[in-house]
Order: sequence, then C-alpha cells, then structure tokens
Amino acid sequence: MSRTAADTLIVGRVVGDVVDPFIPSIKMTVTYNNKRVSNGHEFYPSAVATRPRVEVQGGDLRDFFTLVMTDPDAPGPSDPYLREHLHWIITDIPGTTDATFGREVVSYEMPRPNIGIHRFVFVLFKQKRRQTINPPPSRDHFSTREFAAENDLGLPVAVVYFNAQRETAARRR
Repeated sequence: MSRTAADTLIVGRVVGDVVDPFIPSIKMTVTYNNKRVSNGHEFYPSAVATRPRVEVQGGDLRDFFTLVMTDPDAPGPSDPYLREHLHWIITDIPGTTDATFGREVVSYEMPRPNIGIHRFVFVLFKQKRRQTINPPPSRDHFSTREFAAENDLGLPVAVVYFNAQRETAARRR
C-alpha cells in the first residue's frame, strides 16, 4: 500500500475508529459492478446493493483470510451510538482467490445510510489456521478490534473504505 493510501485511512479516521495502526502486507481489491473501491471515494447506495467482488492478491492457497465489513458511523456520523454496524463476515478465504471461495458467516447487508456521510470499511485479516468463527449476537455495537482479539486474528493485513450517503429519488435516476 502506498504512503498516500495509508494516510487516507488515518485522515478518514478508519485507523482509530475501526482499527489500530497496522502495516499493510496483502493487496485486497474490492469492486462493485467493475468499479473499484478506493479510500474515501463515494458510492451511491444503489450501486452497492449487491455484494462486491473481493480479491485477495497475496499469500497462497494454504493461507486463509477473514473479511469484515462494517459501518462505524451508524446511525449517523455526528452520534454513532450503534458503532460499528456489521455488514458482512467471510472466513477461510484462500490466498490468491476471492471471497466466493470463503465461508460466509454473516450475510451481506447493503449499506443504507440515513443521516450524513457514512464510511463503509472492509478489513482483511490473515488467519493463523482454518477456524470456526461464530457470528456475533447482533449487527449493532460490533467491534472489529474485539472480533479480531476473540478470534486470534491479530492486526489487519489490508483495509479499504468508501463513503456513502442517503440517495434522493432524483439521484437514483
């Protein structure tokens, strides 16, 4: 990851609000309808209604990864009292493949921001081994840090996020 990519995670408060400082070591590509997610870029909710393609470009088939997608701004960025809202968890993704080869633990929930601009964060962890991960009891009040600690995942190996806000009817046309 380039220095500017790491900087956008700090400026966008992803490092701090969602994850601790980390050194990116794996390339992860997230695309919605052939549009690549780049840190801080905006997507309309209608453009992210279906699950994205997530490619893990590193490791090998003997390495396994866990993907977590959250919204740290729920229900609104000025008072995110539901932080973090969980949107997706996939485990056991083999290196050099994509998320379709993993095990979906929590199904994809499309972003539906109602108030303000929300960040939607994809966090990739390298697993120490194949493992069983139980789904959390609720999508609200999820903590990426606690989830990583409970499942012995360590620090992330890749993170990318996009912004989205409520879409007006005129914008959907």
